[in-house]
Amino acid sequence: MRILLVTGLSLAGCASSEPSVARSNLIPEALRAPPGERLALVARARGVQIYECRQAKDADRFEWTFKAPEAELFGDAGEPMGRHYAGPTWEASDGSKVVGEVKAKDAGPDPHAIPWLLLSARSANGAGLLGRVASIQRVETVGGQAPTDGCSRERSGAIVRVDYRAKYRFYEPE
Repeated sequence: MRILLVTGLSLAGCASSEPSVARSNLIPEALRAPPGERLALVARARGVQIYECRQAKDADRFEWTFKAPEAELFGDAGEPMGRHYAGPTWEASDGSKVVGEVKAKDAGPDPHAIPWLLLSARSANGAGLLGRVASIQRVETVGGQAPTDGCSRERSGAIVRVDYRAKYRFYEPE
């Protein structure tokens, strides 16, 4: 089954490589993968960013605080590839996974979307698609921002789930 998934991803990548190359030139310098890494996989995410209403650490006010993402990952042809969840963690359908940590942020072109990110792998394991990942980019984000109102002492502990979409680009050592 893994061979079929990899083959499908490879074909999907070939079918859409021109637009992806053009869009990759729009990625800010600070979010580019480090030298010595090559693009290994691209996944589209569809899911939610989860926020909790909490008291701000530095004031007597309440704000929506990011808690975790929950998203399904898909290839360019729409085939399921895995999931994305707290950590932040990306887990492929083959069981391989990578846990990242944010290295750089950019607001991105859409002021109503969550920021674009560059993350480095804190850990990567498994013999599958994500087992050798060293860096991850989150780009082409849509939605996902915390609400701007509705968080108060009375709503402390409330949870909201905000729809988002993004493209994740996974890089491996050359």
